[in-house]
Amino acid sequence: MTTIKKLRELEIILNKSTGKKVLGMVPTMGSLHEGHISLVNRAVKMCDEVWVSIFVNPAQFNDINDYKKYPVDLKKDIDNIKSINQNINIFIPNVNDIYGAKIVKDKFDFQKVDKVLEGIKRPGHFNGVGTIVKKLFEIFKPNLVFFGEKDFQQTIIVQKIIDNYFKNIKMIVCPTVRSEDGLALSSRNSLLSKDAKKNISAIYDSLLFAKQNFNKFSDNDLKSIIKNKIEKNTGYILDYFELRCSKTLRFCNRKNIKKCCCRAFICVIVDGVRLIDNLVMTNEN
Repeated sequence: MTTIKKLRELEIILNKSTGKKVLGMVPTMGSLHEGHISLVNRAVKMCDEVWVSIFVNPAQFNDINDYKKYPVDLKKDIDNIKSINQNINIFIPNVNDIYGAKIVKDKFDFQKVDKVLEGIKRPGHFNGVGTIVKKLFEIFKPNLVFFGEKDFQQTIIVQKIIDNYFKNIKMIVCPTVRSEDGLALSSRNSLLSKDAKKNISAIYDSLLFAKQNFNKFSDNDLKSIIKNKIEKNTGYILDYFELRCSKTLRFCNRKNIKKCCCRAFICVIVDGVRLIDNLVMTNEN
């Protein structure tokens, strides 16, 4: 296992890699959980050389306090990766290595995909995501990159970066990994109190209810029912529940549902912790 902290060291190692290898990359912000581990396992199966980056990207945080309280445990992360495969490589840069003296976000035209759902409450967030993804892809020049379905809106953003700048990269989107109560695994889950977790199954249960009753209720009726299901729990606030097309993130067109590939997106704030999830409602082609 190689663990690199300096960009120059990384560039020397990457330059020595043979061009015939399939290089896979898993970008993370650390605080690794089983969802991340599933991405790394998939990369190991599909690639000759695997790199995991651990970098809490300040450019994608709107709130400096949110950035400062983001959970970090590098030793645990490294041990988790070692337990998968001793041949996995890790890149742990600092902010100065990535951005230099000043953090500047690139500007992208994401065709309004960044203006809905998470983009409404977190303006500039996806420009920050796009900036770090583009920088990492330029550094590693990977063949395959691995992201989780839980952050579905982010995968659309990343695909647009790939389409515009990196024609030779293919993104593999891996299924959401859940705990026994259905909660989508996220680094932010560690910020939840024991009491807050008591009714946490309400989030995934609401998505399942929407899927099972998709043809029974209108969008507005479903949203109203979901809101009641969520907010009957103390400390739970529904930020949004929306039915959108998986391909474009426009609102679902129920009149042409076969082309729409409808997916439900939900965000629930639980005692100040922002939790997102999504679930496909109709078959995707």
